[in-house]
Amino acid sequence: MDKFVVKGGKKLNGTVSISGAKNATLALMPATLLASGKYELYNTPELRDVVTMSKLLQTMGVTFERKGKTLEVNTFRVNKFEAPYEHVKKMRASIYVLGPLLARYGQAKVSLPGGCAWGPRPVDLHIEGMKKLGAKIELVRGYIHAKAKRLKGARIAFNISSVGATGNILMAAVLAKGMTRLENAAMEPEITNLVEMLIAMGAKIEGIGTTTLEIEGVEELHPANVETIPDRIEAGTMLIAGAMCGGTIRIENVIPEHFSSVTARLEDAGVKLAFSKTSIEVTAPKSIKPVDITTAVYPGFPTDMQAQWISLMTIAKGTSTVTDTIYHDRFAHVPEIARLGANIEMKDNAAIIRGVKKLSGTKVMSTDLRASAALILAALKAEGETEVLRVYHLDRGYETIEKKLSSLGASITRVAGEEF
Repeated sequence: MDKFVVKGGKKLNGTVSISGAKNATLALMPATLLASGKYELYNTPELRDVVTMSKLLQTMGVTFERKGKTLEVNTFRVNKFEAPYEHVKKMRASIYVLGPLLARYGQAKVSLPGGCAWGPRPVDLHIEGMKKLGAKIELVRGYIHAKAKRLKGARIAFNISSVGATGNILMAAVLAKGMTRLENAAMEPEITNLVEMLIAMGAKIEGIGTTTLEIEGVEELHPANVETIPDRIEAGTMLIAGAMCGGTIRIENVIPEHFSSVTARLEDAGVKLAFSKTSIEVTAPKSIKPVDITTAVYPGFPTDMQAQWISLMTIAKGTSTVTDTIYHDRFAHVPEIARLGANIEMKDNAAIIRGVKKLSGTKVMSTDLRASAALILAALKAEGETEVLRVYHLDRGYETIEKKLSSLGASITRVAGEEF
């Protein structure tokens, strides 16, 4: 397993470009199962999760060719409708193949998903949604067995907003007979990106960008090309790196309104931001003000930025509270950040952070994707050298993060192939 060696205390300056969104790509790729043909997915990031999804789809007969940032997808030879455990266990987003397979081919056998070590992410919403569309579903030895001659439109009201369930049922409903109405649907930009792709393929969907989506099923779809939106979580992470490490950095290839909840809180913390249509310039303040945040579904503060915000608050002048209402136990990073000298107290699903004057380098271990990013941020600020172990988590969602940070002046080196 690789590790990062970070020598902290370096000021960051310069320009960095944000990659395509991981969570959008992982929905766009299985959507290609809905119609046979060739697709081009532009601005596709090179990530471990993208490779995992590619390998999963390849087992079904899908072929891929990467040309720079464009992923060419060919679904002419899809001949298998199973998502085996050996692939699905690596990534929860694998459940996304359920809806397209069921809608297009009338059958699917999908292993119950794996993924990050923290927190329950039940597939109940996915399964119940498919049942309402008329699918017969059984759970047999860890697999979801689903069948339907043709799905039928239905009213589906989610009791909680779920990006995964919204995307999966959307992909099933576009080929269902009749009208489907999704209520309390997720509004995340990644869902909008998926809807735009489905419409380009010939789907009929109303309510884009709202919590109510109406889908009129069509007989068939056709291939389409689509551009993946920029990754708002990577953008937020880079902004916090700039805020913590002095200097001025400019992040490009962003859509600022996609993460305005993050930029608003950064401004509350005293960070100077300058916006353009596709870029943000961040200038670090002399000191960080403490700012409380509570995670919420979009457009609220994203749970995927919670860990990074805790890193920022460790050096604030005062006390702040970070509460996660989405995943109550998503705090495995707290003991590791504390090893760097942070003062953090846990109370149920809230972290109380008392800012310290300095962090000090040591050896820490990544536990999941966003926790890894939080440790890198803290290490960039810490005095001395920090070793961040198990950085394969980072490779799931951040494209060459060490190269991007190095280009800004950070001292961060990947050490490969050792046993730690």
